[in-house]
Amino acid sequence: MNAKQKARPNLEGTKLATGTKLSLLWIVVMFNMAFADIFTFMIELTSGVTTSEVQVPQVSMLLFAILVEVPIVMIFLSRVLKARANQWTNTIAAIMTTAFIIAGAAYSLPYAFFAAMEIVAMSFIVWTVWKLPKTA
Repeated sequence: MNAKQKARPNLEGTKLATGTKLSLLWIVVMFNMAFADIFTFMIELTSGVTTSEVQVPQVSMLLFAILVEVPIVMIFLSRVLKARANQWTNTIAAIMTTAFIIAGAAYSLPYAFFAAMEIVAMSFIVWTVWKLPKTA
């Protein structure tokens, strides 16, 4: 074994714990949500739309904040909940977040790309939790 092989750990056979995998997938969802919003704001700014032209009621903003908080909380809950609770909590959170993403679509190509990545990640989340053993 040469020095280059020693410096690079072999990841074959290395398996992530399910809670870690779920947390990482929720982090992927969060980054995509954040960048989708950033790109949407950039598109609006470059097209001449200013924030003073858009009036959003505070109650609506509170609702959006609560819906954005779901993936943030799931990063933690995915690591601490038992298997059965993880199945239901992750499934409900993924459905709620997917509905929020679809309902809030900005109809731009960057948003569509980020939304697709979020939905793919949440599909992996649901698939992963339903592969968990029922007895855990």
